[in-house]
Amino acid sequence: MKTSNLRIILVLALTMFISCDEEDLLNEKPLSSLNDVAVLSSKDGFDAYLIGLAYNAREEQSQGDNLYFITNFPGTDVGEDAGAEYFTYRNWVSYLTPVTPEVADNWNWAYTKMIAQANTIITYASKPELDDIWQNEAEKNAVIAEAKFYRAYTYNFLANLYGGVPIVESIESSPKFDYFRSSREDVYEFAKNDLIFASQWLPETVGSDNEGRIVKAAADHLLTEVYLGLNQYQNAIDSATDVIDSSLYELMTERFGVSAGEPGDVYSDLFATGNFNRSSGNRESIYVWQFESFIEGGGGSSGGNATVRNMGPFLNKFKDPDGVTNIPTDETNRGVGRVRGTNYALYDIWKGEPNDIRNSEYNFRREFFYNNPESAYFGEPVLPITVAEDSLRILYPYPRKIEGTPWEGRNNNGRTEEDVYVYRLAETYLLRSEAYFLNSENQKAADDLNAIRQRAGATLISASDVSLDYILDERARELMYEERRRKTLIRMGVLVERVREYGLVEEWRSTVQDYHGLWPIPQTAIDANFGAELAQNPGY
Repeated sequence: MKTSNLRIILVLALTMFISCDEEDLLNEKPLSSLNDVAVLSSKDGFDAYLIGLAYNAREEQSQGDNLYFITNFPGTDVGEDAGAEYFTYRNWVSYLTPVTPEVADNWNWAYTKMIAQANTIITYASKPELDDIWQNEAEKNAVIAEAKFYRAYTYNFLANLYGGVPIVESIESSPKFDYFRSSREDVYEFAKNDLIFASQWLPETVGSDNEGRIVKAAADHLLTEVYLGLNQYQNAIDSATDVIDSSLYELMTERFGVSAGEPGDVYSDLFATGNFNRSSGNRESIYVWQFESFIEGGGGSSGGNATVRNMGPFLNKFKDPDGVTNIPTDETNRGVGRVRGTNYALYDIWKGEPNDIRNSEYNFRREFFYNNPESAYFGEPVLPITVAEDSLRILYPYPRKIEGTPWEGRNNNGRTEEDVYVYRLAETYLLRSEAYFLNSENQKAADDLNAIRQRAGATLISASDVSLDYILDERARELMYEERRRKTLIRMGVLVERVREYGLVEEWRSTVQDYHGLWPIPQTAIDANFGAELAQNPGY
């Protein structure tokens, strides 16, 4: 009986299948689904995708607990592994390989979260059948320009880590397994062309309800960096000058914003929670990742800005001489000592500059006090450190720009609601100074450096003082833990030599090899590309 019933069921099923219209089966359209065709048919749909792209861009910093920080700081001249359980760049050869998680994670973020979505927006916005949704050509091009900025940003990111990579500029309708690497120069050229278009069509400013969205100056700033990668120094000077002379931006030299009435200085104002965006009066701000407590999606996939967690010392592991443990506070939050500054960054670059406000008590925390009321030493300065592990991880100086209002009011999870600068005008000056120097215009290079140093109260320099090393020193002073330091050093071709000179521990820095000037291509990408050879970088 069971066999008979089964046959009846199979016959009925087959009959129903045959009776269905073949075209309906093959062309079913789930109209209620949020697919590309359904969403990218109105201006609101495109805006939703662009907001999603802005979210994905911020995920460079907020995906995972420490991916961003491992990528940018340890194994450079400004940062190194701290705690004993962290073992990335303590041995370059064993850590940095094609199967290193960070190598694949950054690659996947770039191609699956950024380039794929940017290409989708550009492709659909360019469809002639959608022309009637736009008020005019400029409105359509502004949407394409924003997506092209993000695409250029991502390709510049890839070129500065991996060198040449596959250029993907369209959306695929079927799986593709035969990508080839373009040259690094071609990747920069591709990014350059996207940015020239973006600069033409992006708005010069956005309203306070759209802070964090991309403006023309962001494209021009990034274009300056890309031109430097292409050794096109005059073009780099011109694009940076477009930003500096636009009248929309200026280096902040007077107190401003929510912290103006509190102890501090103009540099500390730049990093006060609430002062990152133009609505605060900050005319130095160009592109800022937004973090918002108690708002869904406001903190990315990791929930908040984890800079102090990764870059701040593990203060609540510190004990007084009687064994009483320190407690986290709203001000210092809860760092875990993932990355410690090198002696070069914490001490050497500040020598001989007692008046530089970037190293003042408002901007660099160098003194610590016992803060547990149960301690007999409560309120007293911390005694000198004598244990190596303590000085590596538990207690070390750090720039106070990493501090901020605790995420969702909690000071024990190492996260804040502090926004993050991607670009601010001080870096535009530093990029133009580099371009002037490489263009043999040393006095103008010195003038740009002095614009920053004068704001900081530091000694002004002359044309003969300028060198690439000096520019990197000034970048470290001004942009410590802001700039993506590894990518800067790789772009300039000096990562290996700077690590050998300034790495924190001789035993660690001695393991760096010449081929480490670029990251390897992820093995997962090579294996998946079985239709063609995706060449590996030499040495790996």
